[in-house]
Amino acid sequence: MWRMKICKVLTIAGSDSGAGAGIQADLKTFAALGVYGTSAITAITAQNTVGITEVFELSPKLVASQIEAVVVDIGAHAVKTGMLANAPVVKAVAEKIHQHHLGNIVVDPVMVATSGDLLINKSAIAALRAHLIPLATVVTPNIPEANELTGLTIANARDIRRAAQRIVDMGAQSVMIKGGHRRGPATDLFFDGKKFRELRTQRIRTVHTHGTGCTLSAAIAAYLAKGEKLESAVMHAKTYITAAIRKGFAVGSGHGPVHHFFRQWGK
Repeated sequence: MWRMKICKVLTIAGSDSGAGAGIQADLKTFAALGVYGTSAITAITAQNTVGITEVFELSPKLVASQIEAVVVDIGAHAVKTGMLANAPVVKAVAEKIHQHHLGNIVVDPVMVATSGDLLINKSAIAALRAHLIPLATVVTPNIPEANELTGLTIANARDIRRAAQRIVDMGAQSVMIKGGHRRGPATDLFFDGKKFRELRTQRIRTVHTHGTGCTLSAAIAAYLAKGEKLESAVMHAKTYITAAIRKGFAVGSGHGPVHHFFRQWGK
């Protein structure tokens, strides 16, 4: 009997009740790109397109139990991490990745929401550096997150390269520093420890960018799970998120979401 090969991706992140970012954005991305998504929720946020009103962090034990339940039964061809909130959760996630020898690890060091709300504490940032980044196939910070991770104040293209080198020096296989906070074209920098590559697209003028970072990192994980080489996965993900931003739409009164299913509906 013929059986379809199913590529599986686990997202470990926070829940966004407005469904534009976090776990919900990741699962939409996985579905849109044809992979089976599973999840381990780290925190529950009361959130909409305007901001976050409350955050409830789940225990490290419960986060670890979710990962364990998924991996021992379903497995994962790739793992994406997002909002991890505190140091004990970061350590629990890293321990499970070690324990199960998980690969294709995409670390999105989520620190600040599109609305400006802080989503992580300082001890968690230190834990990311020490425990999770060394396991990463690729780390996907924006410029403020790269500043926090490296201790630099990025002001120009040379600083971005310095930050990328520092993150790779922490043990990551590669890094993609997103250029959304820069002026001019939307230029991301990919560095694999040997060569730099700029991924440049025309900047799209829109306020509907909620979940952009989550969606990009989830797309990289999806392409890695499907067998793409790292640089190819990053390039395909860049193409996908650019189109999703271009097709973003208004829901609510603030930052609307990107359109994860632009290929399937609403063209």
